[in-house]
Amino acid sequence: MAILIDGKLTAAQIKERIKATVETSVANGGKRPHLAAVLVGDDGASATYVASKEKACADVGFKSTVIKMKEETSQDELLAVVKRLNEDHDIDGIIVQLPLPKHLNEQVVIKNIDYHKDVDGFHLANVGKMVLNMPGFLPATPFGILTLLKQYNIETRGKNCVILGRSNIVGRPMANLLSQKGLMADCTVTLCNSKTKDIAYYTRNADIIIAAIGVPEFLKGDMVKEGVVVIDVGITRIPDSTKPRGYRIVGDVDFKQVEPKASYISPVPGGVGPMTIVSLLENTLKSAQGKKLTWV
Repeated sequence: MAILIDGKLTAAQIKERIKATVETSVANGGKRPHLAAVLVGDDGASATYVASKEKACADVGFKSTVIKMKEETSQDELLAVVKRLNEDHDIDGIIVQLPLPKHLNEQVVIKNIDYHKDVDGFHLANVGKMVLNMPGFLPATPFGILTLLKQYNIETRGKNCVILGRSNIVGRPMANLLSQKGLMADCTVTLCNSKTKDIAYYTRNADIIIAAIGVPEFLKGDMVKEGVVVIDVGITRIPDSTKPRGYRIVGDVDFKQVEPKASYISPVPGGVGPMTIVSLLENTLKSAQGKKLTWV
């Protein structure tokens, strides 16, 4: 029977620590961390995610600002808002919720965020620092995964790690971080993608699998070995008339098949998701306090 990697519990513990730190800091004359989120358009999933970030800020005593912009917002209008937030000394962290409407250039927008406030860790400066193993802001999901591995004392040194998916948000950063020297690293990493031939060959030889390929229940029981550690990053709504909302949420891992063979496994929901948001809070706190940035 696998040990469940409980991201919800771990995130709650970290939020309590952040809240205590904020209360002590403010009582001693320090500033209250302030996170600003920009939401362009009417994408339901993005709106829900921003609302979750807003609630998380309230839970730990942060200030938060949400700027909602119309679907037809121009590039110049969005960049003007980013510039204003860059210049606002009370704002410690800025996130522009992705994906943006197709007529907007995400990379241009990200490049224009002050990298000192880029708590999503997407700016070129922060990506470069990550690659060079220098202090900076990590993307929130990889940061959360590293925190979970540390929390559960999962050994990474010398392990074979297979990452399914090569996105700039999860797959590529994870490959870089786990292949570096140091704590929660020193892995031999294989980065698989949709063009990889015989993915099961790689997953069957993996000690650690991070599934972020975006295909519901892709990883099956016959694709893993006994004792594997599985981190499921995927999240997809599947129609299900037996559920009150008419759908169920699944990850990229077929949990029922893989769990009996795993030593550790993260569930969906309740695994990586809560850690993504709490990692964003950690980045914002570090920005507000001007602390030297460390990964975990």
